[in-house]
Amino acid sequence: DGLWLKLLELLRTSSVLGAAAMADSTQQVQSMVNFITSEAKDRAEEIEAKALEDFNVMKLKELQLLKAKARADIQRKEKQIQTQRAIARSTAVNRSRLEKIGERNNKLNDLTGEVSGKLATVTSNPTEYKKLIVDLIAQGALALLETSLSVQCRQKDKAVVQGALAEAQTKYASQIKSQTGQEMQVKLVLDEKNWLPESKMGGVVLACHDGKITVDNTLDARLHLVMENDKPAIRAQLFPSK
Repeated sequence: DGLWLKLLELLRTSSVLGAAAMADSTQQVQSMVNFITSEAKDRAEEIEAKALEDFNVMKLKELQLLKAKARADIQRKEKQIQTQRAIARSTAVNRSRLEKIGERNNKLNDLTGEVSGKLATVTSNPTEYKKLIVDLIAQGALALLETSLSVQCRQKDKAVVQGALAEAQTKYASQIKSQTGQEMQVKLVLDEKNWLPESKMGGVVLACHDGKITVDNTLDARLHLVMENDKPAIRAQLFPSK
């Protein structure tokens, strides 16, 4: 009986120790589970935070690139607008200048037409026209300083020019004498083979050396010469500076 009681006591003690050991083991396992779970949670949070940080960095870079592109586009468009405005201003200025030049040329042409009309009245007066022809022939002869010259004119001016030749010869000789003190004569011959076009306003063309050298003293040429030489003065009168 005593032995049996000791065995029962040992079994009871062993059961208590086993239960305690099992309890300790279970607690250790749970502690390990809790630690692993906590570590996993912390790691997940770190990964999530890193991913969020990387996303924000990428988002910031993308935003900066978009802003830079937007600024570049705006600058390019501003330059385009400035260029277009400059071209528009230049075009407007050039158009205005061309219009002004056109208006001035029209006025000069009107003036030329008006003078041409007044010259036509001179050619219609035989007495006044003859005086003008004498001066034109003498001036042309002084420019050439030849002893023999042919004189061309419109066919309808034949009588006036033929009647002016002798007086033009005398005037030429007189002017040579007064300017140089020398005696010099010129022989003037009307060229009846080469008439000037009837479209000419009048006047004469003097020629020598078989027509190789000429002086155009038609009214058309003299008017053109006057308009060109006196153009600055004419413009100053027609278009005074403000």
